[in-house]
Amino acid sequence: MEGIIVIDKPIGITSFDVIRVLRRNLKERRIGHTGTLDPLATGILVICVGKATKLAQDIEGYEKEYVADLELGFKTDTYDIEGKVLAKVEEFNISYENFEETLETFKGDIKQIPPMYSAIKVDGKKLYELAREGVEIERKARDVSIKNLETISFDGVKAKIDCTVSKGTYIRSLIYDLGEKLGTFATMTGLRRTRVGEEDLARAFTLETIEKMVSENDFSFLVSIEDYFKFPKVDIEDENDLKLFVNGQRCKKRINEGKYRVYSKNNFIGLGEVTKGLLKGYKYY
Repeated sequence: MEGIIVIDKPIGITSFDVIRVLRRNLKERRIGHTGTLDPLATGILVICVGKATKLAQDIEGYEKEYVADLELGFKTDTYDIEGKVLAKVEEFNISYENFEETLETFKGDIKQIPPMYSAIKVDGKKLYELAREGVEIERKARDVSIKNLETISFDGVKAKIDCTVSKGTYIRSLIYDLGEKLGTFATMTGLRRTRVGEEDLARAFTLETIEKMVSENDFSFLVSIEDYFKFPKVDIEDENDLKLFVNGQRCKKRINEGKYRVYSKNNFIGLGEVTKGLLKGYKYY
C-alpha cells in the first residue's frame, strides 16, 4: 500500500496518535506525517504511506495556511493556552487600527525565534524536553516568510487571524511576538490548519470516516503518488533509457531541469528529476 492521505486532525491528539490509528486500520507500518500539529491544533495533516514516506520532506516544504485564535493580556511558557501562565497585564488599550497596523509589520520575510516548547533538536535533544526540565537555552532566529496575514475579528482582547506562511513558521511564536510589539502579551488559544500546498479541508478525511471506509473495503481516500504530485510528464521511449532509469542510473533527456512524473508506454513508473540534461529517479523510485 502506498500513497497520500489528507487528514482533518481533531483536537486533543498528537500527530503521532494519528499515525498510530492509521497503522492499526491500514495494517501498514510505513506511515509518516509531513509537519507536526500540536494536540491543541486541528486541520490538515498530510500523511504519507509506503514508498510515499520518502517524499514527506517535499510535502513538508509546501506553503501552509492557518486560522488562529489569540488572546491579549497574558503569556505562557508554551506560547499557547495549554501552558503555564507566566505574566499578565490587567489593563491595556489596543484599537482595531493599532492591531491591524502591527499585524501588517510581520508580513514578508522575517526572522523568528522558535519557542522552547518545540521539537527542534539541539545537540541531539528536543527543545521541549529541555523546557520540561526547566532549562531554557538561546535559540537562533530562523528565516521564515509570512505571505499573508489578515484580521478576521478583533474585540480589543480576543482576535482571530488568517495566516499563510512558509515551512518552519511557528504561529505560536508569531502571536507571542505580536503581543510584544503591541506592548502587552499575546497567547494562542486555538489553531486550525486550513491548507497545505493545494490541499484544503474540502478534500480532507476524518479518522472516523477512514475507519468506516476501510471496513467497507473502500480505499479511495488514498491518493496515488502519480495524482498527488502535479509535476510535468515525461515519457521514456527508448528501451535502453528505460533500463537505465529503473536501475537507478541517469538517462539523457534534453528538457528543462526540474522534477517530473515519468512514464513508459503511458504507464506511470515513478518520479524523476532532470539535471544538466540527465534524468534520474527521484526519492520515490
